[in-house]
Amino acid sequence: MRSISTKLILAFLSIGIVSVTTIFITARWNTRQEFIKFLTDQNQSALVASLSEYYARNGSWEGVDAVFLQSGDHTPGMGMGPGGPGGRMTPFILADADGKVVTPGGRYKSGEQLSGDELSLGIPISENGKVIGILLPVNVPFQGNPRELEFIERTNLILLYGALIGAVIALLLGIVFSRTITRPIRELTKATHAVSEGDLSQQVPVRTNDELGELAQAFNKMSAELSRSVNARKQMTADIAHELRTPLSLILGHAEAVHDGVLPPTKENFEIIREEAARLEHLVDDLRTLSLADAGELSVNPQTIEPGQLLREIASLYQFQAQRKNISLELDIPPLLPTLEVDPGRLTQVLTNILDNAMRHTPEGGRIILSAKQTGERVEISVQDSGPGLPPEELERVFERFYRADASRQRGDGGSGLGLAIAKSIVQAHNGQVSAASEPGKGLRVVVSLPRIFP
Repeated sequence: MRSISTKLILAFLSIGIVSVTTIFITARWNTRQEFIKFLTDQNQSALVASLSEYYARNGSWEGVDAVFLQSGDHTPGMGMGPGGPGGRMTPFILADADGKVVTPGGRYKSGEQLSGDELSLGIPISENGKVIGILLPVNVPFQGNPRELEFIERTNLILLYGALIGAVIALLLGIVFSRTITRPIRELTKATHAVSEGDLSQQVPVRTNDELGELAQAFNKMSAELSRSVNARKQMTADIAHELRTPLSLILGHAEAVHDGVLPPTKENFEIIREEAARLEHLVDDLRTLSLADAGELSVNPQTIEPGQLLREIASLYQFQAQRKNISLELDIPPLLPTLEVDPGRLTQVLTNILDNAMRHTPEGGRIILSAKQTGERVEISVQDSGPGLPPEELERVFERFYRADASRQRGDGGSGLGLAIAKSIVQAHNGQVSAASEPGKGLRVVVSLPRIFP
């Protein structure tokens, strides 16, 4: 199979050869015709003057063939041959004032009467304002003298050399252009093979702004996203193993300790085992929710709800926890909010995950504001806390799985790091959007935007 580079070279060469050949044939023909026309026009004026002088001297056209024979010795293109007196072939015939042929040539015979259309193509010869004859050019084969033929041959040879040089230049340009065009393709092919073998760090240079440059940019983006995805998957696998190991170790350790008599079988020890088992079950449920969202199989049973009523119910669930931490939980819900068509259970899961995160980061004596408002064709539900907030570089990662702003915080001190990731997946399943905004020292604001129901 020929490479695309070879195909491009052959294409450039073929186009070059066809173009140069066409130009060579056209130029050769036109050069010959224009040269003959130039010679004819050059001799025409001199011949008219000689004929006028001859008629003035003799008073008739009798014996005028001598003028043609005399001028034939130095007239370019007037060779000897059949068709005229003495076998001479000339590019002109002479007719008298009545339009009868005086000197034959070409297809015209002596004494033949010419038509008005034919005479109109000729050059009148006048004396004292009176037309005495008409010089008419005729098409006869060109039989130039040796110098004229040599000139035409040299011209044709120069055109041939030019055509050959043009073909060589076309070949060289084809090689250069094909290598230039296929270079990005070769780089992409090499990088693709490297990626298929597991090297996800491949990036190719973007050399142009055309479709090949766009393809290189798309490949680089794909490679970077693939590398990030693989690294994230590896990190997630390690995080899952760590999250599962902690409760399992506690359950297994306490169970073995009770079994071996190291710890007494008291209610407190069994409660530790039960709490860790519940924590493990909650983590498994979170992971299952994320896996269903990734597969597009997260079940959503939409119902028409009043968002204000749902927010008040959720706030009531956190009143005791907020009072225990001395946190002020406030509601900001305007009247007559548009209704939403959502899964109440899933939306409750979204808001509780966000509120859990807010409770975890809001210091004692702080406050959390749960609010809702209509913005255009959407309803925005937001949770604003008064915690330490996040810098911009960390704000972009709050919805990543297992991400923790405080890496030193122990896993047992908070959630699994999946709450906001699950919230984002559920909101997206409702054709909604979730975002976060924060300034260091001014808390974190998480906004859930959902489409309203139109009446």
